[in-house]
Amino acid sequence: MKKNQMLIAFLLLLMSTSLMAQPYITRNGYIRFYSEAPLENIEAVNRQVNSALNPTTGEFVFRVLMRSFNFEKALMQEHFNENYVESHKYPNASFQGKVVNISEVNFSEPGVYNVKVEGSLTIKDVTREVLETGTIEVKADEVIGKSVFIIKLADYNISIPSAVANNISETIEITVEVALKKS
Repeated sequence: MKKNQMLIAFLLLLMSTSLMAQPYITRNGYIRFYSEAPLENIEAVNRQVNSALNPTTGEFVFRVLMRSFNFEKALMQEHFNENYVESHKYPNASFQGKVVNISEVNFSEPGVYNVKVEGSLTIKDVTREVLETGTIEVKADEVIGKSVFIIKLADYNISIPSAVANNISETIEITVEVALKKS
C-alpha cells in the first residue's frame, strides 16, 4: 500500500513538473542566409520567424515564411521566391527537433550554454535530418538561441541554372538568432 502511494506521489510530481514548464516563444526571430560566390554575394534577412522552446523536454521548433526574406536588391528577392524556393508552392520552411543536452542548461542561472540541436529541417517539402551546435543564453527575462550552420541547396531540391552558377554558391550559411520569452 505504501509503495502504491509513493508511486502515485512520484507520478503526480512528474506530471506537475511537466505542466508547470512554460514554453519560451517568439514571433519575430531572426534568420539570415548568406551566399558567397565569385561574381556576387547574396544576403537575405527574415525577422518574422516563429519559434518555441520547451525548457523541460528541449523540444525546439521554427517556422519561417519564405516570402518574408528581404534582399538588398528587389530582383534577387523576386528570383529567390519565383525560381529557387518557389514560395508560391512551398510558402514555409520549418525545423522540428530538440536540444539534446537541455539538462545542461540552467534556466534559473544567467549565462551562455553550449547546446546540440538535432531534428528535421524542411525546405521545399524536402526534409533532412540535421545535427548542429549553438548556444542558449539565459537572461533575466528571456532566452536567446543562436546557431550558424551550412546547408547544400541541392539537398533541398533547390537547383541553380548553369547561366547563374557563378552568382550563387552551392552552399549557404544560415544564421539563426531567436530571443524567446515565456508565454
